[in-house]
Amino acid sequence: MRESVGLAGEDLDLGYHGKQVVTGASLEIGAASVTALVGPNGSGKSTLLRALARLHSADAGAITFPDGTSALDLSAKDFARRVTLLSQSRPTPNGVSVRDVVGYGRYPYRGRWRNDDPDGNAAITHAMDVTGVTTMADRAVDELSGGELQRVWLATCLAQDTGVLLLDEPTTFLDLRYQIEILDLMRDLADDHGVAVGVVLHDLNQAADVADRIVLLDGGRIRATGTPAEVLLADALSETYGIRIDVSTDPSTGRIGTQPVGKHLQRPTLQNT
Repeated sequence: MRESVGLAGEDLDLGYHGKQVVTGASLEIGAASVTALVGPNGSGKSTLLRALARLHSADAGAITFPDGTSALDLSAKDFARRVTLLSQSRPTPNGVSVRDVVGYGRYPYRGRWRNDDPDGNAAITHAMDVTGVTTMADRAVDELSGGELQRVWLATCLAQDTGVLLLDEPTTFLDLRYQIEILDLMRDLADDHGVAVGVVLHDLNQAADVADRIVLLDGGRIRATGTPAEVLLADALSETYGIRIDVSTDPSTGRIGTQPVGKHLQRPTLQNT
């Protein structure tokens, strides 16, 4: 992986068609760590992530790197060598092989010809290997299942070889095994390669397990930022999501667990926090 960098947004106001959906948001996607954005549908998580990826223009505020460089001052290719985003959905090309799609991630390093990118083949091979798509390299992507395709798009992002990796609900469409593998991969990228990982997650328990820091959004504003233990509090979560959410800590492992409580979903907690 490339040298870790990190990315920060400061006082970001974001909107659509004159309607503000995120107000005064400041956050940092730290190098060598995983930052999870959580909150109800419509709270602004994905919009905020897209803004950090320069795919949504901010009405106010700044996006900067630790060296002080503004994201807006970089060319598209220079920015793409620093930051990549796995969005919720991408158009699926017809008749294009998995390997060629993963190769799309090398576009920031290529001129007119592939031989302009001497590191390309190694980066593509590595990305396919760690995401488990090597065996389907010659298959057309439009023949894949949703979960297989999600892993291919993640491989494309990894092939881009950036210091900042942004993921918008990356476990969507994946069965349990691949959900856990994607979460493990995020930790490996942060711990072993110094990558700054920012991820939108709906599953609070996954966020508690994988993240160093959690950003809780509520109605377009950041309600809390901190470690899982600091942010995943029963009262704050219950108020944010509009449903009772119990929070427990396993006394033997320290693992934090959350449990929404409904008419037919009531389970005893271990130790309320």
